[in-house]
Amino acid sequence: MNIIGRIAEIRELDELMASKKSEFVVVYGRRRVGKTYLIRQYFGNKFSFYTTGLAEGKTDVQLVNFNAALRQSPFYEEQKEATNWMEAFRYLIKLLEATPDEQKVVFIDELPWMDTRDSGLISAIDFFWNSWASARDDIKFIVCGSSASWMIDHLLKNTKGLYNRVTNRIKLKPFTLKETKAYLTAMGGHYDHYQVVELYMALGGIPFYLNLVKVQESASQNINRLFFGEQAKLRDEYYLLFASLFKNYQKHVAIINALAQKKKGLFKSEIVKVSKVKDGGTLTTILKELEASDFIRKYNMPGQKVRNIIYQLTDNFTLFHHNFVEKSARTDDNFWLNTINTPSYYAWAGNAFEIVCLLHSQEIKKALGIGGVQTATYAWSNTKSQIDLLFDRKDNVINLIEIKFSHQKFTITKDYEAKLRNKVSEFRESYKTNKALWLVMLTTYGLASVTHAGVVHDSLEIEVLFE
Repeated sequence: MNIIGRIAEIRELDELMASKKSEFVVVYGRRRVGKTYLIRQYFGNKFSFYTTGLAEGKTDVQLVNFNAALRQSPFYEEQKEATNWMEAFRYLIKLLEATPDEQKVVFIDELPWMDTRDSGLISAIDFFWNSWASARDDIKFIVCGSSASWMIDHLLKNTKGLYNRVTNRIKLKPFTLKETKAYLTAMGGHYDHYQVVELYMALGGIPFYLNLVKVQESASQNINRLFFGEQAKLRDEYYLLFASLFKNYQKHVAIINALAQKKKGLFKSEIVKVSKVKDGGTLTTILKELEASDFIRKYNMPGQKVRNIIYQLTDNFTLFHHNFVEKSARTDDNFWLNTINTPSYYAWAGNAFEIVCLLHSQEIKKALGIGGVQTATYAWSNTKSQIDLLFDRKDNVINLIEIKFSHQKFTITKDYEAKLRNKVSEFRESYKTNKALWLVMLTTYGLASVTHAGVVHDSLEIEVLFE
């Protein structure tokens, strides 16, 4: 196996293969995150049967492709081609019964693309699993898809024949910073933590994008080459990404456009107003789809009622596109190199670094020694102040995390100390809490001095995000 990271996922696959019963496994996650690569590498491309759905293919085209995959097996018995999914899965059963493999691994990639309108695919899978595979002890049925919402609605939350039939699920998320650095190192890169974070703030932890990095170039040079100029490989990726994940994706894009305007997020009513997408079932479905695909998260500010949910854009790649790619001229090959150290750069970097820290909340908790303490994770703001990240702990302490991205050690001036004290005071007054409030500074290179730092309970540096 040549797999970077994915330790938990590999452990799950090990348990799957050691199981003495048939297993039905759903693997899902956003496009380009490495789902197919993980399964292919783990099994060494050796499957009893493998096929993949075709983008935009109608049912007859999907069936032609499935029949062709059946014929690839040396154990295929020549017969009339299947003309519907029920017949196709009967042929698959017949093929697997003739296959001598001790463990028969069936891998169907991009399953959602195969489910065209009125195709009958789900009924055929129901038949395959319930009437045959589940009664055996040698079938490892693995299905994969980039449409996370389809995988959840049709398989994981199926209320009919496939109800509670999935035996294991693997949601593949983007790389962490630690995995990203390991990936770049395996490519021959020698990036320090700062450069890895800079790449992560633009590309996210998406392996496909990271694979486009040229390790002989700096982080800034790579970002400039990949996003800007007529031939930039990721310049048009944003719309291709959404078009491949969602039908009628224009409304998804409209909602993302709305969320990109406010870094702490929007209430549902605000999304309706800004995006012009009407409230109702369609909006609810789109928000669920975006959340399932890791583009957004939802949360409540402390003290707010459960129904007052805030939706926040948390995908760094998408944020970068909105801040810079959409606004740049296609002919400007050096846009990014000329943008570094400008006010727009620092505004983006501050927001993007906050998202990186949010996505690595567990690493921050571990650094604070509270990895095992039950916590609620929030952001908070009112008209006078805001807190980037906070951990409301069961042990009667709230950690207020102040996050700062800078090229050097951060200096707390007298005025900034007063600002920090005001943040703590505003939060206590707003939240009406008697819990201890401990302020934590999380910066790239730490604090320059202890002068005016008396308000700070803990100081963390960028290294903790890589643990």
